[in-house]
Amino acid sequence: MTQHTPWTPTQGRDIVRDAETLVVKVGSSSLTTPQGVLDVQRLGRLADTLAARRLAGTRVVLVSSGAIAAGILPLGLTRRPKDLATQQAAAGVGQGALMAAYTAAFGAHGLTVGQVLLTADDLIRRQHYANARRAVGTLLRLGVVPVVNENDAVATDEVRFGDNDRLAALLAHLTHADALVLLTDVDALYDGPPQEPGAQRIACVSAQSELASVRISGSGSRVGTGGMVTKVEAARVATGAGVCTLLAGAEDATKALAGADVGTLFLPTADRPTSRMLWLAHASDPAGRLVVDEGAAQAIASGRASLLPTGVVAVEGSFGEGAPIEIVERSGKPIARGLVSYGSDELPRLLGRSTHWLADVFGPDYSREIVHRDHLVLL
Repeated sequence: MTQHTPWTPTQGRDIVRDAETLVVKVGSSSLTTPQGVLDVQRLGRLADTLAARRLAGTRVVLVSSGAIAAGILPLGLTRRPKDLATQQAAAGVGQGALMAAYTAAFGAHGLTVGQVLLTADDLIRRQHYANARRAVGTLLRLGVVPVVNENDAVATDEVRFGDNDRLAALLAHLTHADALVLLTDVDALYDGPPQEPGAQRIACVSAQSELASVRISGSGSRVGTGGMVTKVEAARVATGAGVCTLLAGAEDATKALAGADVGTLFLPTADRPTSRMLWLAHASDPAGRLVVDEGAAQAIASGRASLLPTGVVAVEGSFGEGAPIEIVERSGKPIARGLVSYGSDELPRLLGRSTHWLADVFGPDYSREIVHRDHLVLL
C-alpha cells in the first residue's frame, strides 16, 4: 500500500458532498429514545436526508444499528439485555420493526430499501466476502438503498463485530465508496471528554499520530455497543483504505452530507488497496501465527520481502495451505498478515531452512516462500 498524496480538509469535505457512492452508519442511540424505544420521527428525519441524497444521484448504503434496541419495549424489557440469548431474541423482534420503519420512511420518497444482514463470518471467510460484495453491489445497481446490520439474531460471542462501526468501514471499501459518514449522538471527536470544560472539537485528522495525546472514551450509550474508540478505529480502517471519513452528530446529518464544517473529518492516509489486501488486514480471522526472527521481521516491514522458511522460528495453531495467518515478532507483536503456502503440519520440518536446501532435499515444489509478498499485508 503506497502513501496517499495528502488532501486538504476542504478537499475531504468536498468528497463527502460530491460522493458518488456513500456509506452512512447510524448508531442505536441516534434512533431511539433514552428508554430504548425506536423513535420513528428521528429515523424519518434521517431517511429524509438520505433519500434526498439518493434522489440526487448518489448511491447510498445505510448501516443501521437499532434492532436490539427496537426489540426492548416489545419484549417488556427495561434496558438492553446483557446475555447473548436475550440479545438475539430482541434482535429477532426488533429487526422487523426497524425495517418496517425504514420501508415506510424511504417509501414516502418513492425509494425501495433492501435488508442485508451480515455476520462477521461473512467478511472473515473470503468467499463469503465476495458474496456480500456482489449482493450489496447488485442492490445499488438496481437503485435500492441497502440497509445493512449485523445479524444479531444468529451471531455468536465468538464470531461477531460487536458494533457496526467496523462493519461500516469494511463495507465502505467493499462497495468502493468515496466516503464514509459515521453518525452518532456526539457531534464530533474532542481532544478530551466532551463534557469536560475546555474540551475542543477536533475538526480534522490527517494522520493517526495526531490522536496520540487525545483522551478517547470507550463506553457507548445504554442502548448501543460502540463508543468513540470503535468509531476512531473504524475511521483508521477506512482512511487506511483510501476512504474519506466523517464523524458527526446524527442531528447534523444534512449539514454533514452537504460538506459543512461540522463533526470531525478523517483524511485518507493511504491509497485504496485491493479487496483481498483489505480483507487480509481487517476482516480475515487468522487461523494461526508464525513467529519470525529479527531479520525476517525487518525484511517484511520493508514491504518488499516475502516470508521465507529460514526466518520462521515457531508455528502456532492448526491451519491448511492458503489460510490467513498472522506474522508476529518474538515478543508477540503482530507485524503482518498473509496467506500461507503450507499447512501447519508441514511447516515444522521446514523452519530455519533455505529454499535451496528444501528444494534439494524435498523436491522443487518446496522452493516456494511460506508467504509470498503478493499475499502479505503489513499491519
